[in-house]
Amino acid sequence: MADRFEYKVLELREKLIGGKMSGARLEKLLNEHAAEGWRLKAITAAEIKGRIGPGGVEGVLITFERRV
Repeated sequence: MADRFEYKVLELREKLIGGKMSGARLEKLLNEHAAEGWRLKAITAAEIKGRIGPGGVEGVLITFERRV
């Protein structure tokens, strides 16, 4: 029987007013999900729809996977 996986995708936005995403923040997020059995599958740069106005904001999509 083949392995089965489930996936989770998180949108992580840059702050609306300047600033870059900190490595510490990303590390904390990755470790929290690893503790729940998720492993990092991919990080993809993306324009993510913001809450204000029609445009998007720079951010990343983080894809995790784990066996079910």
